[in-house]
Amino acid sequence: MAPVKVFGPAMSTNVARVTLFLEEVGAEYEVVNIDFNTMEHKSPEHLARNPFGQIPAFQDGDLLLWESRAISKYVLRKYKTDGVDLLREGNLEEAAMVDVWTEVEAHTYNPALSPIVYQCLINPMMRGIPTDEKVVAESLEKLKKVLEVYEARLSKHSYLAGDFASFADLNHFPYTFYFMATPHAALFDSYPHVKAWWERLMARPAVKKIAATMVPPKA
Repeated sequence: MAPVKVFGPAMSTNVARVTLFLEEVGAEYEVVNIDFNTMEHKSPEHLARNPFGQIPAFQDGDLLLWESRAISKYVLRKYKTDGVDLLREGNLEEAAMVDVWTEVEAHTYNPALSPIVYQCLINPMMRGIPTDEKVVAESLEKLKKVLEVYEARLSKHSYLAGDFASFADLNHFPYTFYFMATPHAALFDSYPHVKAWWERLMARPAVKKIAATMVPPKA
């Protein structure tokens, strides 16, 4: 059986999300780079894979998917084993909590944290755009409020959905990894349960492997 293909740069947060879950389940896969400098993501060939001209795109035989969280759920369902059950769909309550914290990551955590990554790393180092310190300051205030909620939750459970690592936790990896390369990484020190949770995630073999492919630009 041919390996599945993930289209996009390995260092992209959304590509890394997909490859992380492929590593977690031990699937064979190939990362096919897409060159943004030549606008390859807007080429007819890539638009056939992802009609929005974004990354990643994903191919499994004749099946084409896009949107990294949807792709990742497909991967976890296809390759689910007793040892790798990150969606917890066999338990209604556990699955519901995974869904809750997955939504929190997408709609609350990431919108607070990702602007800091863009302003401190991506814009100045990759686009030549100066850091907007006002955006950073506003985002840090938002992130602190989010981390207060996380600290309370993680003071009662080892992971967000309960005392088990799940899809919800690992979705936090790509952007948080880059956040830790910004000058504001020490913020996590103020939230000891959040920091311990992050260290548990970073200790996972699959996370270590994908982290090695995501060399962040230096702040």
